[in-house]
Amino acid sequence: MAAAHQDDIRLAHVLADSVDQLTMSRFKAEDLVRERKDDRSIVTDADRAAEELIRAQLSRTRSRDQVIGEEFGSHGESTRKWIIDPIDGTANFARGVPVWATLIALEDDGEVVAGVVSAPALNRRWWAAVGTGAFTGPRLSAAQRIHVSATRNLEQAAISYGSLEGWARTGRLREFVNLLQRVERTRGFGDFWSYMLLAEGGIDAALEPSLKLHDMAALVPIVREAGGRFTDLGGAEGHRGTSAIATNGPLHAAILEALHPSQ
Repeated sequence: MAAAHQDDIRLAHVLADSVDQLTMSRFKAEDLVRERKDDRSIVTDADRAAEELIRAQLSRTRSRDQVIGEEFGSHGESTRKWIIDPIDGTANFARGVPVWATLIALEDDGEVVAGVVSAPALNRRWWAAVGTGAFTGPRLSAAQRIHVSATRNLEQAAISYGSLEGWARTGRLREFVNLLQRVERTRGFGDFWSYMLLAEGGIDAALEPSLKLHDMAALVPIVREAGGRFTDLGGAEGHRGTSAIATNGPLHAAILEALHPSQ
């Protein structure tokens, strides 16, 4: 592992271990508190408690770093920024569906250099740091390296996506449906799960038209270090857009072209 980020990725695993215990204790709890935020998305008491736990640990171990979280915004000012989604897939969490995860990313001088995705209800974890490769496993000492697929033709591709509603809002529903009709297999896995399946080579592309910083940051280094590519709908690399097109690489240009608005 690159020495520059060895301690950071280890810390991210420690954070994930602590949060996993908390979130699993609230998963399917009869007294789970569910609310609607202003954007109509769901938040639970577990989301807030998980982010508070991460912030408290970072305040002790990385007090000079900035922390940006989904539930409590930004605190501090630094070129090193921890970007947190305490529970990605809260709607699943609130319904008792086990496909949810905590996303922990470190951005250093504008680049996401480390990411951990921990899905305790699936008993799965994925991580990557720049220059080290992408891995899955129960812990750092029991890691298996992962790679994207080698699929080169759309007609043989498997694509995962979130909802159709978002594509309608972007005005690209027709292009999106046409793309789905061209490929071999489509599934709506959604959220972090699509991107981790991509990184493992189980699918060839993951597409979402509307995302936020905390939704994407931890995913980017894992996809890239697995050999994939991560851009927005306009083709801009990285996590600073408002959409995500993640692919195994060879399919990327064809998918961007297929999703370009028709004249």
